[in-house]
Amino acid sequence: MAFRQLARTHLLLLVARAPLYATRTPLVRPTTVSLTLGLARASPLQTPSKPFSTSFRRSIEPPVLPKSHVAEHAAHGEERVMVPKPYVLTRFRRWRQTFGRFTLFVILTATGAFLYVTQAASHPPDQLEADSTKPTLVVLGSGWGATSFLKNLDTEEYNVVVVSPRNYFLFTPLLPSVTVGTLEPRSIIQPTRFISRHKKRKVAVYEAEAQDVDPVKKTVTFQDLSDIQGEAGSVTIPYDYLVYAVGCENQTFGIKGVPEYACFLKELSDADKIRTKLLDCIETASFKDQPESEIDRLMHMVVVGGGPTGVEYAGELHDFLIDDLKKWYPEIADRLKITLIEALPNVLPAFSKQLIQYTESTFKENKIDVLTRTMVKDVKEKSVVVQDANKEIKEIPYGLLVWATGNTSRTITRNLMAKLPQAQTQRRGLLVDDYMSMLGADGVYALGDCTATQYAPTAQAASQQGIYLAQTFNKLGNKAKLEKELAQLRASPDAPTKAEQIEATLKKLNRVSKLSPFHYSHQGSLAYIGSEKAIADLPIFSGNLASGGGAAYLFWRSAYLSNLYSVRNRTLVAFDWIKVKIFGRDVSRE
Repeated sequence: MAFRQLARTHLLLLVARAPLYATRTPLVRPTTVSLTLGLARASPLQTPSKPFSTSFRRSIEPPVLPKSHVAEHAAHGEERVMVPKPYVLTRFRRWRQTFGRFTLFVILTATGAFLYVTQAASHPPDQLEADSTKPTLVVLGSGWGATSFLKNLDTEEYNVVVVSPRNYFLFTPLLPSVTVGTLEPRSIIQPTRFISRHKKRKVAVYEAEAQDVDPVKKTVTFQDLSDIQGEAGSVTIPYDYLVYAVGCENQTFGIKGVPEYACFLKELSDADKIRTKLLDCIETASFKDQPESEIDRLMHMVVVGGGPTGVEYAGELHDFLIDDLKKWYPEIADRLKITLIEALPNVLPAFSKQLIQYTESTFKENKIDVLTRTMVKDVKEKSVVVQDANKEIKEIPYGLLVWATGNTSRTITRNLMAKLPQAQTQRRGLLVDDYMSMLGADGVYALGDCTATQYAPTAQAASQQGIYLAQTFNKLGNKAKLEKELAQLRASPDAPTKAEQIEATLKKLNRVSKLSPFHYSHQGSLAYIGSEKAIADLPIFSGNLASGGGAAYLFWRSAYLSNLYSVRNRTLVAFDWIKVKIFGRDVSRE
């Protein structure tokens, strides 16, 4: 018994002193000390099949010396070699490792997809040349209707010509954000050639303004109105089909002084003009020895029009005051006043009643004056004359006047309607049938704000009309191709042997010949009202979902971000939002 205890103690001391090469040298298969029935014997190290199992951890753990032996060796000055604790892959560590790998995979995949999409968009493929045997399709405009049509059109069966006074598509719902520097102008535009260069057949794009349309001779006359002009100033081209999507212009109701002194908010140049004039008013108001009355006038911003455009601009202007003006112009920031004038009983008439009330209460909290049932009678250089609900005439001084009241037909549209007096009897726009074909004109189709339909003149309606008409023209192109193919099959010498092929072609021809009328699907209405709040009026089944506040603001941003035309636009807008959140808006003046 004494011999067994002595042998066990001696072996334990040897293990404590020996170099721990068993856990440090993976190339050598060392031996381990095991005690069986109290007898010490050496046996080879048995490596379990699972390296992190309990048996493996037990096999590599060093034996624990009794406390008496530890104290004895410490007294003799001998050091004890400490064995590091082996790494154990617990459940949390395994989850963390899996999550890290998955996150890395998602990041690499998203980065690769982003680079692939952007590079593919930057390198357009080769295109088919114009074919004189194909019909000529002329598109007037580059707005919502025209761009949606061009994006979804298969140009293989047409020679497409695009004529527009601007060579880009403008995402108008975010235009109020440009007026105060929340977004940069280039972030919300997409060049038309970025669209046309990715079509199968070449598309001719001309930056010019259409002057005249002859529905009898089927010709279009357009003119180059740029600052730098060549010898070819005005050109007339024939067409087989015409897509008329010229939009409309600002409605002034014939009020004197509006074109001279008011700022519109419809084009990109309008937003730049408003931003410049806004900063002009602020800098002039902060000028030395400026009279108090003049400061109050310069810092009074008046918005005429209680629709989505006017409401969103008022909200953006309030954010500019709170986030930036108080930091950089503290001496005059509190003098800024915002007034919204609306002739109707309330703002945002297209929204539900609870959202109207929510908007008005939010404006009241933000100290934005809302004058409903108030009509503008005259616009002067430094003041606007209005008539309130009590029929009293008042004169309101202003520094900046933004006019966002509505739309009216362009001159070319009115001239076109005058050429078809029997068919075009509606003053507010062109009359079209259920297939978007213009009444009284063969081969002419009209889209968007220039039409007089039962749908509201919104970007949503124009976009859906463009998609529908592109699908219609794709069917017409396939129909022409199938008719040509069918004629060749019937004229071939072995036509009797191709009866099945002829029958299949006839079925395809009958299928593409069926055209369904246009049906508008309302996807809801959104509007930003300032202070990181928005309102959303969304159709849900047979009813509506009305929401307002911070959640609606996040939905507003995500919806607009997803509806932007390209990955380029989405990236630029997202970076602009992040940039403004970190650094604030730029208050420098060009």
